[in-house]
Amino acid sequence: MMALGIGCRKGTAAAVVLAVIDEALQAHDLKLAHPLFIATGGIKAEEEGIREAANQLGADFLILPDEALQAVTSRTLTRSELSLAHTGLPSLSEAAALAAAGPTARLVGPRHVSRGVTCAIAISENSL
Repeated sequence: MMALGIGCRKGTAAAVVLAVIDEALQAHDLKLAHPLFIATGGIKAEEEGIREAANQLGADFLILPDEALQAVTSRTLTRSELSLAHTGLPSLSEAAALAAAGPTARLVGPRHVSRGVTCAIAISENSL
């Protein structure tokens, strides 16, 4: 299974989120795999662009609790001071991808950052 952790600037359109997801997949020579989850934290729960992107991809949209995100921070690859200041996490997108993909998940690489969107990709043999 695949989980995409997404963070973005407020008001980012679904088309931009989808474009950055495509860039991230291309950067790692990957294609979307199902089951597919698009995950974020509560701070981004109202971001319609993320929700609509998940809908267009046929992915389950998850808003993960802070406890689940904090539990995986030791496995993130990126430490962003901006993310720490806004979310308390070294990387919201990486933590969301890892938490959504389950305990055996691994990131395929550091988050991809483009056009005000961060996208991290986690792969796991397990589902939630």
